[in-house]
Amino acid sequence: MTEPAGWQMPTLISPEATLARAAEQLADKYKGVFSLETILRYLDESYTLLAATAKVTGHLPNLAVHFATDRLAAIAKNDGSVITGIPEVLFVCVHNAGRSQMAAALLDHHAAGQVHVRSAGSTPAAEISPAVVAALAEVGVDVTKDFPKPLTDEVVRASDVVVLMGCGDACPIYPGKRYLDWDLPDPASLPIGQVRPIRDEIDRRVRVLLTELTDQGKESTTP
Repeated sequence: MTEPAGWQMPTLISPEATLARAAEQLADKYKGVFSLETILRYLDESYTLLAATAKVTGHLPNLAVHFATDRLAAIAKNDGSVITGIPEVLFVCVHNAGRSQMAAALLDHHAAGQVHVRSAGSTPAAEISPAVVAALAEVGVDVTKDFPKPLTDEVVRASDVVVLMGCGDACPIYPGKRYLDWDLPDPASLPIGQVRPIRDEIDRRVRVLLTELTDQGKESTTP
């Protein structure tokens, strides 16, 4: 096949270049908080953690940037370098492919910026369950850009509320945090017809949690 005149093969951006560019941007954002070396280390570590389970690696560098950015934000909060001013909630299950993803997506959807939401898995899967993606799409929630993430210590420490969803003893326990244990069926490998009731129960619970968190926030600011 003859290419059009003037056509050139597009230049592919290497994972190293993507991470290096992100490091420069994050170093500017966190000037005086994190060194460039620290940022590069977290980017590299995040890339390695995700690569261990990733099914599709084409977007892995960008996913690693997103993952590392969230981890650095958690560390900055833990160190007192950044004050978010809003509650932070972490949902944890085994694979971060079903229950915790649904809970995080639904809470983030309903909270509309009033709560910082994360999710993670003790043994993350390669991708979010297709039935979970479809079930959430039915209620107007898009998780096609989300991905399973490994559980890391800093996101637990940054959370005000940690919701355990069948992850056993994998999640570290820190004093002063609110821990909830939601016993719900695992939607892994279930058809969408059986995922919908799980989605609806999770939605009910996150709405209750959101009300509790926002009401507490209003009470804390009342003279």
